[in-house]
Amino acid sequence: MRILGIDFGLKRVGLAITDGLGMMAFPYKTIVRTTRDALFAELADILEKERVEAIVLGLPLSMDGEETLITRQVLNFKASLARRTSLPIHLVDERLSSVAAEEDLIEAGMKRGKIKKVLDQQAAVRILESHLSQERRNA
Repeated sequence: MRILGIDFGLKRVGLAITDGLGMMAFPYKTIVRTTRDALFAELADILEKERVEAIVLGLPLSMDGEETLITRQVLNFKASLARRTSLPIHLVDERLSSVAAEEDLIEAGMKRGKIKKVLDQQAAVRILESHLSQERRNA
């Protein structure tokens, strides 16, 4: 089962995807946002091309678990995405995913200048891995 992980942002949207068995998450792409229509068109192309069967979307909450402005924007994005696809869309708490993703990249020896280009993808990997871990625990 192919699952697409999404780290939603107002400027960039990081994507990660699982292998064909849905066991491991890999960085896929960073979409630099231009228009809302262009973002959804690109996502639709990816969903079809990669034969995605489910979507995992990071839900940014404050450190105390409260909703914020970006939380509401992500929920609006989810609603818009749900109108465009019949695929299941799962929400995953993404608190600290970007921080952990940056630490992963630094630990891997990546130069700070290059981190920005792949940080959103790595955050999407973290979000997708959280979902996969939760699914394994529930199995």
